[in-house]
Amino acid sequence: MQQLEESRINIDKPKWDQSTYWGRLRHFFVTTNPANILCTADELGRAKDIVTRYRKGEALDLPADEIWKAKYIYDSAFHPDTGEKMIIFGRMAAQVPACMLIGGCMLTWFRTTREVIFWQWFNQSFNAVVNYTNRSGSSPITVPQLATSYVCATSGALVAALSLNSLVKKAPPLIGRFVPFAAIAVANCINIPLMRRRELTEGIEVIDENGNVLGKSSLAAQSGITAVTISRIAMAAPAFVLPAFYMNHLEKKGFLKRFPWSSAPIQTVICGLCYTFATPMCCALFPQQASIAVSKLEPELQERIKKQNSSLTEVYYNKGL
Repeated sequence: MQQLEESRINIDKPKWDQSTYWGRLRHFFVTTNPANILCTADELGRAKDIVTRYRKGEALDLPADEIWKAKYIYDSAFHPDTGEKMIIFGRMAAQVPACMLIGGCMLTWFRTTREVIFWQWFNQSFNAVVNYTNRSGSSPITVPQLATSYVCATSGALVAALSLNSLVKKAPPLIGRFVPFAAIAVANCINIPLMRRRELTEGIEVIDENGNVLGKSSLAAQSGITAVTISRIAMAAPAFVLPAFYMNHLEKKGFLKRFPWSSAPIQTVICGLCYTFATPMCCALFPQQASIAVSKLEPELQERIKKQNSSLTEVYYNKGL
């Protein structure tokens, strides 16, 4: 039976309530599902056809669940602004398998300068692909902006990793295992603000509850970028901290001496398990459509909002991912 007009769903908004952590968690478990990268070209084409036709107002002979499934498959492979098919390694669905492999290698080979340089460079190169793939269609990342962010983040990660490696040479082995995570945290603190520095200088749009644009705020941008940075660091923490304790335990027991080849696969599997759950859980930490009190905005913007609606005490903005 064709869907009636009054029963049509709004596929331009998430399926679950985004005001609750549980609703956001369910949303991101679906959007970051690694199985989506296994979709064939035919499956992606069918999902795109369903979404395109449904947005045009066509009544499709499909249940709501089937439409939502097509929507999430479509979102996993096509850019939300341009509609172009995204590079497979830059898709959110590729985050878990890619981070699992890169994280396992970074945790295994971190002791020598050569190992640190190669894997930190490789990780930041992957991040650059992700940032470029998920660039905004309305405010695209320029090549110089991408290059600056890439060079600075890679340099910051290398300086942090090499410096910490030299400092912990005489420290217990467990301390040395935390160096890759420290380098990733430093790189995130550099990379994310640099990639979004236009928002910091020009501000991001703030809206009321009805979606009316009220102006641009750099303070809202700062809040959003801080939240994203915290989420990214928290996302990596379990995958880099838990294996450190476990591998240190195996090292003390002499397991790694008997089976030296096991280090990389063990840490890769642990990284994969951690990222599978940490990615959606940390993406859901903060609402995508964040809010900020009018009193915390720039004075001139506060005045403008008061003139438009004196009773308004809170505004909203897209914090990004």
